[in-house]
Amino acid sequence: MNTAPNFQDADGFYERLLDAHQGLSREQSELLNARLVLLLANQIGTAQVLADCVATARDTLE
Repeated sequence: MNTAPNFQDADGFYERLLDAHQGLSREQSELLNARLVLLLANQIGTAQVLADCVATARDTLE
């Protein structure tokens, strides 16, 4: 799992993500996030990498 910044135009991506949520209800926004997570997980594809990502994301909340 790579935790170093590894994508182009991070600010542009963040702006597009915020724009995608504009005008949505909380429920629609949560659904958009869930769909996006599944699409990105499909791009990664490797079960162990996905498991490591989930664990790391969860651990950073505590």
